[in-house]
Amino acid sequence: MSRRRRPFVFLLPFLTKRQRFIIAVVALSLGLFATQHLLGKSGVFVSFLLSFLTVFFLFLSNHQDIKQNFSPFLFVLPFFYSLAFGLFYFLVPARFLTRLLMTSLYAGGLYSLFLSENIFTVASMRTIALLSSARTVSFIITIISYFFLSNVIFSLNLPAVSEAAIVFSYTFLLTAQSIWSYTFSKLSSFHFIWVFALSSCLFELSLILWFWPSDPTFIALFLTGIFYTFVGLSHVWLDKRLFRNILWEYIWVSVIVFCILFLFTSWKP
Repeated sequence: MSRRRRPFVFLLPFLTKRQRFIIAVVALSLGLFATQHLLGKSGVFVSFLLSFLTVFFLFLSNHQDIKQNFSPFLFVLPFFYSLAFGLFYFLVPARFLTRLLMTSLYAGGLYSLFLSENIFTVASMRTIALLSSARTVSFIITIISYFFLSNVIFSLNLPAVSEAAIVFSYTFLLTAQSIWSYTFSKLSSFHFIWVFALSSCLFELSLILWFWPSDPTFIALFLTGIFYTFVGLSHVWLDKRLFRNILWEYIWVSVIVFCILFLFTSWKP
């Protein structure tokens, strides 16, 4: 392909894909730090802008492969990851070192996520050895995003139904994306019903937790633990590894997070 016909990415067609990812991560990380550090609480609106920019940069960085096998699920987790960090920023202490640490964590996770999404794009077309690692990284980032989002939502003291509806919306999308990372196909009617059922269970659980007298952090931790159990079991089921010992490992996670929630519950009237 001649130089004149090469697609322009970031106006620098000579960059490798990893270099494009690094440029995107640095730009988004600086944007996150600057908006939260300089704009204060008004930066919450910029958090949504950064989320859309994350999707935009991912498409620009990897648009050749994405065009060959496009799937909207590629962009779900990057969007919610940036949104989760952008909103959770307001719950951490307003100290320079703390925000610098959060920004560094965001940058490292975002770069790993971009690499994982790139692997998913390639793996949906041909077999690739790094697929298992990409799924693990993606699931970890999904759990982090889910915890941050849940912590923010339960901290807002919204009406019970509104709060549960928001939980249902991002639970459905993150669960669908996580299931897609094991199937690489459009959600079948069975998978759609399965994702809807899991999201409905967490919707009902979030309604109950709205009345639970505990700190939003521990409520979010418990809800995230249940989400981890449901989606994790779905993964091993799709991977045909749902054995008794693995099942008990996930059950114990649910028991532990419930014990933590119970211990940090205020039983005073």
